[in-house]
Amino acid sequence: MKIHGITVELIQKIKVGEDPFGGDIYQEKPIKVDNVLVTPTNSDDIINSQNLYGKKAVYTLGIPKGDENIWEDNEVLFFGQRFKVFGKVTQGIDNLIPLSWNKKAYVEVIE
Repeated sequence: MKIHGITVELIQKIKVGEDPFGGDIYQEKPIKVDNVLVTPTNSDDIINSQNLYGKKAVYTLGIPKGDENIWEDNEVLFFGQRFKVFGKVTQGIDNLIPLSWNKKAYVEVIE
């Protein structure tokens, strides 16, 4: 049996202009990403994320090799809920990782 992730929808914010006060105006661009692993975050990582970022990581995403999307500070839809990626996405060396995923990101629930 081969491990396979789920399809998630990454919501990237694209700057499309500025308002009259100089603030940026963004448009959301949904991107479907296949084969993303979604696991509940372990208790040590939850505590570390709260200490480092002040945010509670509820899921850890395994991002597939070759994915070039920008995940930091963007939103992700899966399991019928909306989540926000926080912190830096960590990446391993492709050749040293035997499976299909080489990046890891933490997400918090958007309420």
